[in-house]
Amino acid sequence: MSFTIAFYVHHHGSGHLIRTLKIATQLTEYSVILLGSELNNTVHPLPENVTLIHLPPDFTDQELPIGNTPDTFHYAPIGLSGIRERMSIMADLFRRISPLILVVDVSVEVALFARLCSVPTVVIRQHGIRDDLPHLMAYQSAALIIAPFARAEHLGSEDWIYSKTVFTGGFSRFDHILDQSSEVRGQVGVLIGSGGSSINAELIESIAEKLPNHIFHVLGLDRNEISNPNVYWHGRLLSPESILRSCQFIIGNTGHNTVMEVASLNKRFLGIPEIRPFDEQLEKARAIQEREGIKIIGLADLADQDWPVIFQELESETPDWQGVTDAEGAYRMAKAIIDTAGELFNP
Repeated sequence: MSFTIAFYVHHHGSGHLIRTLKIATQLTEYSVILLGSELNNTVHPLPENVTLIHLPPDFTDQELPIGNTPDTFHYAPIGLSGIRERMSIMADLFRRISPLILVVDVSVEVALFARLCSVPTVVIRQHGIRDDLPHLMAYQSAALIIAPFARAEHLGSEDWIYSKTVFTGGFSRFDHILDQSSEVRGQVGVLIGSGGSSINAELIESIAEKLPNHIFHVLGLDRNEISNPNVYWHGRLLSPESILRSCQFIIGNTGHNTVMEVASLNKRFLGIPEIRPFDEQLEKARAIQEREGIKIIGLADLADQDWPVIFQELESETPDWQGVTDAEGAYRMAKAIIDTAGELFNP
């Protein structure tokens, strides 16, 4: 029996979408549906087997009744029409298309809603302290849990969640870049994602001023004001590979996709964990901080750093990203999804 594979793509940042598109390249023989907000503005070109379904935003600037705060959900405001509309759209999809398996990246509420609609789910597991009731319910209700990172990067106990999880190894949009010969000494890439970052113009200018012999390429942020002569502001680029390949160092937050991209490029990394729900970036940083060529600096410590010494120390180390990424990671994730759906729909 044939089946459809749908992905719920969370709107915060770009990492969830980038990961989903990478997996979709391994699912060319299946009908794939992407569900999310603002996807029409970000997915180009669209593979022939992929369909987009736009979901209205589940947030508003209007003041709404708080109501009670149930322990069973992370986000369940009262009176928000966007949530009613998006749940209605998903319920209609589940009614029209069957059999269907939903990959949830990420939302506890969507995972539980799908299961209540008799749709099996594959839940994407991220780093972070996720032992709260909503996460446990989503993990328990899922047909499978997938962690898009290596088993060696797992933190915490090896409990029933660990046993239910397939660790695919990490992957990124830069997995195909194997040649590091274009690296130029003293070139620094600064990766700023769309999910919000404390790596702002003031911090970048401050570091660059103390390292006048280094060239800084800022990706994800633009600036019209007069800047240090050794800082280049590139804004958001669809294909930043050539710039990043030339860099000897990369500065970035420790979100999953940034870490995987730096690992794929095999660069020295200065990681700055942002404050995120469930300590996601702090835990991701903890998983890699003992490796050579990686320096983690907390937000509270940024003002007190001797940047020339830090970069000198990083330069003296060979970056160790061994085992963090896996060339077969996206394929392994796609296969796990296909196998799980096959077991459910073709027993």
